[in-house]
Amino acid sequence: MKLLYIVPNINNEGGVARVLSVKTNYLIEKFGYEVHILTQNEGFSPLFYSFNSTIFYHDLLLNGSFFQFFNSFSKGLKSKIKTIRPDVIIVCDNGLKAYLVPVILNTNTPIIFECHSSKYIEEKEPTKYFVSTKIKILFKELAAKRFTKFVALSKESLEEWNVKNGIVIPNPLWFEPITSSDLKSKKVIAVGRHSYEKGLDRMLQIWQKVIQKHSDWTLEIYGKSTKNDNLRLLAEDLNILNNVVFYEPVQNINEKYLDASFYLMTSRFEGFGMVLIEAMASGLPCIAYDCPCGPRGIISQNKDGFLIENGNESDYVKAIETLIENATLRREMGKNAKLGSEKYHIDGIMETWNQLFIGIKKN
Repeated sequence: MKLLYIVPNINNEGGVARVLSVKTNYLIEKFGYEVHILTQNEGFSPLFYSFNSTIFYHDLLLNGSFFQFFNSFSKGLKSKIKTIRPDVIIVCDNGLKAYLVPVILNTNTPIIFECHSSKYIEEKEPTKYFVSTKIKILFKELAAKRFTKFVALSKESLEEWNVKNGIVIPNPLWFEPITSSDLKSKKVIAVGRHSYEKGLDRMLQIWQKVIQKHSDWTLEIYGKSTKNDNLRLLAEDLNILNNVVFYEPVQNINEKYLDASFYLMTSRFEGFGMVLIEAMASGLPCIAYDCPCGPRGIISQNKDGFLIENGNESDYVKAIETLIENATLRREMGKNAKLGSEKYHIDGIMETWNQLFIGIKKN
């Protein structure tokens, strides 16, 4: 069977690129699929993650004004589909243009939308004018129904969309968790790009309050920095540079979890929270804001971590202090976290994808 994935780019260190490499490699190596990936503006090179050497890469050059951009996307997409002739198309793109793929193509070929974000996601801090935001949400809701299948990463995510063509398939864990952290180091870890939706600015403000009482603890943040370097400037303004270390993305992030004692997430929006299951598989308790809409489907409250009311800074600080001060609770939650991560084993999840592809092709 021939699959075509449509994605903005895969030459980055983000979670979508990581998951796509893991899934496409498995589909090729275990099930014998032929996989094509269509990116935009040379978004397939150079690759950060390892993709199977048999994958076929295609690219669309998109630029110009809004209408020129969309016109290039529409014409280029039709041309590529005609050339590739896939059995199934999978769209992995949060951009508004992605929701128009079924309309643009108007084809009998099954088209799956793989949703990697909340319906309410904002990549930049919203202005006081909310009309455009409401229009975008309505557009997404209507367009989501046009796909053959709408795949959400969690039950909570699917409930956000309220579509009849929906199904839940979580992301798989990409490494085999052999060892666990001993949870003895005075380090906590966070992973995410320096962007508005990841909410790392909120984390720094929380950490400032934590180290007033626990100045011997360090926060390590792994993620792609921005040209403006706003987070480092904020850390400097908060006078916490001695207790925060910023790292660029690394491929062996699973090894870095083993040096930490628990994991922090302060995202404003999430589609799933891949980093949470990575941390849990490494035996780390997790603390996360209950944002739309990933963490609440992963963390079991007071069992393997803490789910904090979104934006409740004081409760978040208390949760961190609880794990810092109670090593016994850390160890208990860490064991539960590792057990909880087992349901994300790659074999079962990829068999679900395999059966989905087989089923929609037959129908």
